[in-house]
Amino acid sequence: MRTTLRIEAPLLEAAKRNAARRQETLGEYVEEALRVYIAAQGSPAEVVDLPVFHGGGVKSGIDATSNRDLYDVLDEADAVDGLDAHEAAS
Repeated sequence: MRTTLRIEAPLLEAAKRNAARRQETLGEYVEEALRVYIAAQGSPAEVVDLPVFHGGGVKSGIDATSNRDLYDVLDEADAVDGLDAHEAAS
């Protein structure tokens, strides 16, 4: 398969020299380099099944796409949890 890549000149020159030293074409050299690089990355991470909660959705008045709204709700929940823990200790 043919493709076009943008490669910095010094890197390309080094690849050409290495390919010539190994008596390979540049394409063969790059192909092998990619195989080695990809193999070194290891296998992809294991797929994890995450729990799914079926609820009523997001609380009214909260924008689920807003980090600020979500952090505010979490801060409120922490404050309430803190009061509950304090009351339980009393």
